[in-house]
Amino acid sequence: MKRFLIIQTAFIGDVILATPLIEKLKLHYPDAEIDFLLRKGNEELLENNPHVSRVFALDKKSRKYANVFQMIRRIRKSRYDHLFNLQRFFTTGVITLFARSNRKSGFDKNPLSFIFDHKVRHEIGNGRHEIERNIDLVAPVTDSTFMKPRLYPSNKDYEKVSQYQNRAYITVAPASVWYTKQFPKEQWVAFLNELDGQYDVHLIGGPGEHALCGEIIEKTGRERISNLAGKLTFLQTAALMKKARMNYVNDSAPLHIASAMNAPVTAVFCSTIPGFGFYPVSDQSHIVETEINLDCRPCGLHGYSACPEGHFRCARSIDIRKLLTR
Repeated sequence: MKRFLIIQTAFIGDVILATPLIEKLKLHYPDAEIDFLLRKGNEELLENNPHVSRVFALDKKSRKYANVFQMIRRIRKSRYDHLFNLQRFFTTGVITLFARSNRKSGFDKNPLSFIFDHKVRHEIGNGRHEIERNIDLVAPVTDSTFMKPRLYPSNKDYEKVSQYQNRAYITVAPASVWYTKQFPKEQWVAFLNELDGQYDVHLIGGPGEHALCGEIIEKTGRERISNLAGKLTFLQTAALMKKARMNYVNDSAPLHIASAMNAPVTAVFCSTIPGFGFYPVSDQSHIVETEINLDCRPCGLHGYSACPEGHFRCARSIDIRKLLTR
């Protein structure tokens, strides 16, 4: 029986984009045990996943290095046939260095990439999806065919959101961790005010986004609109997005949740570009971005807390009618 360990301790979307590796390894090795190391707080993303044996959660917010060495001790209790490190930073390089595994694979950008038996070039900006880059790590032991991400909401998750599914509805995830990735509040309001009244509207996001969603609702004056930010778990949100007529998102985690449920999605790209490789892969996927050729776009891979140029034209120049046609 094969034993595999996947390491991805970045953010929500990054974990979701690692799930194709779980699916692919299990497809090729049905009896394998697959463990996954992620950032504490993201454990729920892999709940109910029938292919994952154990989930290790690394606390990176407090006593980070003490927790890293504690995690190394836990992982060293097992010997793996193959370890796949999707993270490109020093911390996971150290964990990989001390892990007991016959083979280790990772990206060349990791500072400790010299320890990898199989090293893959990680190149952003050539149009390849991050999923394709991740699959390159397991291709030598599986294959290189594309596979979509996948989440597994439970029956209870679907039951929880059923109360919001009595009528045709859309979801809107208006927030992002980064300001320059976030379609401006005023434009979300304008979009919702023009949207066909036949749909219920559910605003979704984390607890920290509840206030923003509330402000949007106040400015729309629209009926049949609900603020669910902070009220649903990751998997409950996934269950809700699955049956929506459309899910409107930024270049952020809800985009990848929609992809993992193969749910219809319209993604707004402001300062970032689809060419970075984080675009939606649902069967019904739409991308909305500015039609103006801006020398300053893209201004960075992850976005900023404010527009470096001060005008934020990459977002403000987007015509909301491009969303309404979806």
